[in-house]
Amino acid sequence: MIHFLKDGFYTGDKYEFISCNNLDFHEMKKFLLLILLSSIRISAIPQQLTMEQAVKLARLPLNCINTEYPNKTSHLINDAADAVMTPAQLHPAFYGCLDWHSSVHGHWMLVRILKQFPGIPIRDSILSVLHNSFNEGKIRAEADYYVKFKNSNTYERTYGWAWLLKLDQELIDFDDPAGIEWHKTLQPLTNKIVELWKDYITKQTYPNRTGVHPNTAFGLVFALDWARAVHDTAFEAAIVRKANEFYLNNIETPAYLEPDGTDFLSPSLEIADLMSRILQPKDFEKWFKEFYKPESIANLVKLPVVSDRSDYLIVHLDGLTLSRAWCMKGLARALPEKNSTGRLFTRTSEIFLEQALPNVLSGNYGGEHWLASFAVYALSL
Repeated sequence: MIHFLKDGFYTGDKYEFISCNNLDFHEMKKFLLLILLSSIRISAIPQQLTMEQAVKLARLPLNCINTEYPNKTSHLINDAADAVMTPAQLHPAFYGCLDWHSSVHGHWMLVRILKQFPGIPIRDSILSVLHNSFNEGKIRAEADYYVKFKNSNTYERTYGWAWLLKLDQELIDFDDPAGIEWHKTLQPLTNKIVELWKDYITKQTYPNRTGVHPNTAFGLVFALDWARAVHDTAFEAAIVRKANEFYLNNIETPAYLEPDGTDFLSPSLEIADLMSRILQPKDFEKWFKEFYKPESIANLVKLPVVSDRSDYLIVHLDGLTLSRAWCMKGLARALPEKNSTGRLFTRTSEIFLEQALPNVLSGNYGGEHWLASFAVYALSL
């Protein structure tokens, strides 16, 4: 039920006041429409990945995992010998898809699809690419990279590290001879990443609240998932301590200022996603209410505008649409069933997926080298 006043309206089960002072007339109408939609019980089955979609999406990393150029190595060159090394020499397993982290989550996506669709028509192509990457010598070289070069211990911290652990987690319960062997082969690199992260988490004084790669909350979400999957209780406890240190006392986050022009993650939703995993339901509901003001929620449910998908940075905003969708799906489950924001997030996540999925197959390498992984992850939750 909604009760209108001059400068706002009351809504929700507890009739919380929502001010319209910070919303223009058109934005207020949009927000009101979304609130009305959220009051309707969502009975439709959430979107799920289909075989047809899986084939189309899988072709994207299949086409770029072994494509060396163009390439953004992000390698810190220390001398002339470093300067002439090719991407494949630096990273023999994960050199393709423009950059290391995109290659890693492209591999995760192919493993995920193989598990979900073992009879997929392009199975042989997927197996061939993964067998080539999960080579003992290549993975050992990837692990050695972190000690071979000066300052390389910070390489891909923590976004790439997070996706590497997500890849390892996906392989843990892959009951397939190839998957079991790949998981075994990956362990030198997994162990090195975990070692580096355990050292880093003790000395990270402040969180990164950016909407791009260094975002701390995003990294901790995937690290926490991995730690729980492998029963690494010490790592899990360290992550929980750090999350509470960084975010437990956060209130009134300024999400009404999101996004920045190249965001593919929502700084505030990533934090909420993380806290939903470590707090008890009642504690999380209380924390969430204090974390977000109505104008921030109103801003987050607006579809990001992508003006030019041929621009490698502007196209990040397609990823933002997908990552907002997966965060909202998780948050809706974490909040009580009658929570109006949870219902709003459920509906919004479906709208975002409907709008974003066609754009993944844009025909432009700036998006196609990585967006398929975001789409598959969003559809897997």
